[in-house]
Amino acid sequence: MPMTTSWTISELAREFDITPRTIRFYEDQGIVSPARDGRNRVYNARDRARLKLALRGKRLGLLLAEIRSLIDMYDGPGDTAPQLREYLNILQRHREQLEGQRRDIEDTLTEIAAQEKACRELLDARA
Repeated sequence: MPMTTSWTISELAREFDITPRTIRFYEDQGIVSPARDGRNRVYNARDRARLKLALRGKRLGLLLAEIRSLIDMYDGPGDTAPQLREYLNILQRHREQLEGQRRDIEDTLTEIAAQEKACRELLDARA
């Protein structure tokens, strides 16, 4: 069975469980650059790999600019050490941001619990 070297927008949308609109968004952002066969978009292996990386970055909560920067690095020179260092920096910054958000959420939940307790005590005192 020959390996597929090109995909339609529908095939990629099915494979990655996303909408064609999402793929067109990444095309508008310059992350994928499909060829045209008449009115149809034709995606090559590079486009598929870039889309996969973009979706992974999105799942991690990275900003579009960070995703684009990382993807563009993979198109650069073959030395991956600078790419990996930059990726680690981005991941560390993102982790710190998420940990700060988690602390904020935990503080808010603690305050909510205290307010709920106070409300219950006031209601119990009226009973």
